[in-house]
Amino acid sequence: MSRLPLIQPEDATGPAAELLAGVQRVLGVTPNMAKAMANSAAVLDAYLEFNAALAGGVLPLDVRERIALLVAQENECDYCLSAHSYAASRDAGLDPAELRRVRTGSSADPWVEAILVFAAAVVRCRGDITEQQLRQARSSGLTEQEIAEVVGHVALNVFTNYFNKAADVDIDWPVIRHNH
Repeated sequence: MSRLPLIQPEDATGPAAELLAGVQRVLGVTPNMAKAMANSAAVLDAYLEFNAALAGGVLPLDVRERIALLVAQENECDYCLSAHSYAASRDAGLDPAELRRVRTGSSADPWVEAILVFAAAVVRCRGDITEQQLRQARSSGLTEQEIAEVVGHVALNVFTNYFNKAADVDIDWPVIRHNH
């Protein structure tokens, strides 16, 4: 059971009500993560704004979902693994084999694999990457903009991973468990 109350859209007031209504309009559902974040409209708004800003970047949806899966696996966040496995297959068209590869930091696509290797380095080093890791990302073909956005996506997903783990948000997607 979630450690924070799940604010139901019909019970929400003020900015939280408006934000939850927006989530419902965009997704067609109001996930438990959004309901838990609605305990603080500032937290929910920060998540939605950060997510929307990065969605307007150069990394396509399938790559963003892959980064989210890798970060969730690294942080052992089953809520995010479940949500992003669902979204990656439904919205980004990733097949089960690619979903499994991504969680280990690999991909059938060499450019995507370079992104995942860099994203894994950022997560594992908590942002304190080495010059060698940065050179490797560049030599693998990543642009400065892509490198910056990978760091942004890692940060966004660490935020949601930590939030969902700290709040122990009830998983409302087909459940996927992290590998040890």
